[in-house]
Amino acid sequence: MTHHPEYHEELQKVQGQDFTHNWVSSSGFLFYLQIACIVAFVFGACTMLYNKRYSKLDVPVQESTQYTPKYK
Repeated sequence: MTHHPEYHEELQKVQGQDFTHNWVSSSGFLFYLQIACIVAFVFGACTMLYNKRYSKLDVPVQESTQYTPKYK
């Protein structure tokens, strides 16, 4: 049943196109997928930091702990 050469040719063609059987194309794909994920993560982090950038807060500070302290 499996001694037909057409079957083996078709099996080789399917395995050549299959992601799990072709290590050369799958490793390249995974490498570029990792690079894309890292770039997306860095871009998202930079965007978040830009949107929530430092803004001066009006925090009450004791007068005795300022740069030029005022004592009573």
